[in-house]
Amino acid sequence: MNGENFTLSEKLVSPSYVRQASQARRSHELLIRQLLEQGKCPEEGWSESTIELFLNELAVMDSNNFLGNCGVGEREGRVASSLVARRHYRLIHGIGRSGDIAAVQPKAAGSSLLNKLTNSVVLDILKLSGVRSVASCFVVPMATGMSLTLCFLTLRHRRPQARFIIWPRIDQKSCFKAMITAGFEPVVVENVLEGDELRTDLEAVERKIEELGAENILCVHSTTSCFAPRVPDRLEELATVCAKYNIPHIVNNAYGVQSSKCMHLIQQGARVGRIDAFVQSLDKNFMVPVGGAIIAGFDESFIQEISKMYPGRASASPSLDVLITLLTLGASGYKKLLSERKEIYSYLAQELKSLASAHGEKLLHTPHNPISLAMSLDGLQAESDKAVTQLGSMLFTRQVSGARVIPLGKEQTISGHTFRGFMSHSEAYPCPYLNAASAVGITREDVTQCIRRLDKCLKTLRKECNAARSSSPLPQSCQEDSTGE
Repeated sequence: MNGENFTLSEKLVSPSYVRQASQARRSHELLIRQLLEQGKCPEEGWSESTIELFLNELAVMDSNNFLGNCGVGEREGRVASSLVARRHYRLIHGIGRSGDIAAVQPKAAGSSLLNKLTNSVVLDILKLSGVRSVASCFVVPMATGMSLTLCFLTLRHRRPQARFIIWPRIDQKSCFKAMITAGFEPVVVENVLEGDELRTDLEAVERKIEELGAENILCVHSTTSCFAPRVPDRLEELATVCAKYNIPHIVNNAYGVQSSKCMHLIQQGARVGRIDAFVQSLDKNFMVPVGGAIIAGFDESFIQEISKMYPGRASASPSLDVLITLLTLGASGYKKLLSERKEIYSYLAQELKSLASAHGEKLLHTPHNPISLAMSLDGLQAESDKAVTQLGSMLFTRQVSGARVIPLGKEQTISGHTFRGFMSHSEAYPCPYLNAASAVGITREDVTQCIRRLDKCLKTLRKECNAARSSSPLPQSCQEDSTGE
């Protein structure tokens, strides 16, 4: 209620009670005012009542919620199900207009304000997470792969004769398909093995640029967050090469916001060379439902150019989800999650190393990967080829999700390109291995349960395979074939 209504309420209820209620209301409004004034993530998280009050205030600013509104157009924010309306807090119009996803809608002042505030709060979080010189960003209602495609399509208008995208190999289908979907030809650059780590072959990248001609290359498409033993690309060096040859540089930072190391690489790359845009997932970094990403960069005009490339209006759901989440956590809450993730990474590494040693394996030495770890499966491979792939299936059926078992020699063809040694980021990685990751939101209990079940699975497999070594066929547990993806 406004001040006048509070005054009128004093005729019906004790004025002292009404004044107390008015002060309580003002405490909510003060938080909302600070958000509107500063456009930054609040340091301390909001209560659900403050967030719901704020969202309801935004919703009544949209025309579909006007009392007495008479809509005679084809898009009036009509919703048949009240359950659907409540799920979206009656913010029905989405974001953007037909020509620009960032534009303000005349019918939807509240939804437009939501969009602007979300982009501003997310920009603040990107700076807080380590990319302090980022100039602009926007939330797009597409996951990382399609968001990368949008970046490539925008670059097409700047470099119309370019056909190729130089891509240091990362065995993840969506980032490869993003280039194909945009109509470009990926030039796969194999990684080099340094110790246990797979790292960017900088000399091969530069050779490809000189061979193909810089004017024929749309961009270099690099990666930060990845599965060990692949480690983040050498972003500073790649950014320097891109600046040298005047080639755009797009970074796939899918789940890198949660890693200070990944964000530092982006910041340093932009400082010493060229990074045009970096793309990150909402669900992986902020624990919201799948369906959104953040496209960010250091040149505000280029980021605006990308946002204008998006055709039509867009769903507000990803923006709403991430805004609610960040208002709930506050900057301090999000920093706490990042700190806890880093601590549990060390715990996971310690536990995997102990388990590996107990089974005659080793924790692969991948110090440049701050999120993912890998444990060799050489001993299991020696027992049986089938036992390696069966391990993934056993873990999955025992409710260990996310662990990836990588066998030797797997081939996969994607859009006509055959990857040998697929999932290992290399044509011939020296050993099979198992991946595990410490991502934001993980708990010590997750690690404890995973290690316990992994230990039991390895013991079971070895026991069964040893018993069957002199007989054929192998036991059922050594015959099945699954990587447990």
